[in-house]
Amino acid sequence: MAIFAKKKSASLETLTLKRVGELVRKRLTQDPGAYQLPVDGLEIFGVARFFSETECNRLIAIVDSVARPSPTYKGTDATGRTSFTGDVDPNDPFIIMLQRRIDDLIGIDPAFGETIQGQRYHPGQEFRGHYDHFLPSQPFWDLEQRRGGQRSWTAMAYLNAVEEGGTTDFTRVDLSIPPQPGALLIWNNMKPDGTPNPNAMHAGMPVVRGVKYVLTKWYRARAWN
Repeated sequence: MAIFAKKKSASLETLTLKRVGELVRKRLTQDPGAYQLPVDGLEIFGVARFFSETECNRLIAIVDSVARPSPTYKGTDATGRTSFTGDVDPNDPFIIMLQRRIDDLIGIDPAFGETIQGQRYHPGQEFRGHYDHFLPSQPFWDLEQRRGGQRSWTAMAYLNAVEEGGTTDFTRVDLSIPPQPGALLIWNNMKPDGTPNPNAMHAGMPVVRGVKYVLTKWYRARAWN
């Protein structure tokens, strides 16, 4: 009975993720400010200058105030993520305003969004190839199901230019994106059918010169808590 219940829950989640994908896809393709990157096997969009220079500078200061050595999920390779990370204050009016803009752009229920997270990379720091979505084989699968289920879409903003390095590489679709201040990337971690997309693997390549600041927001299949 428990196995049947899990399979039923998984199929419902897949259907939900398929519908969310359809909603976001339609919304972004109809937005004149959003551009779909021409790659096969992955849905990824970009919005130039989504954040202003003033907003980026303020966000950089916020990231600096919360940054700590980046954590990894239990059972994953801690050496693969060497940046600094921190969750911003979700009750900060400035952050609330920015979250609403991202929510409005994508069209996903704000309750499904995780708290915005900031990342800082110094020379030599990186985040090796990884997925934002979860797999049933991972030891933290049941915990994440209780916390809102699968991750659907990722929204990631660059806050500054980097002197050298620090690109975001989607290794399975041969796509490399350099940091562009204020630009927002949005990609679907699922395939159109609502199942995990192996082509969503991506890496934060090592910074060679300068410092890289990034802001990330993930969305779940259900309300996040």
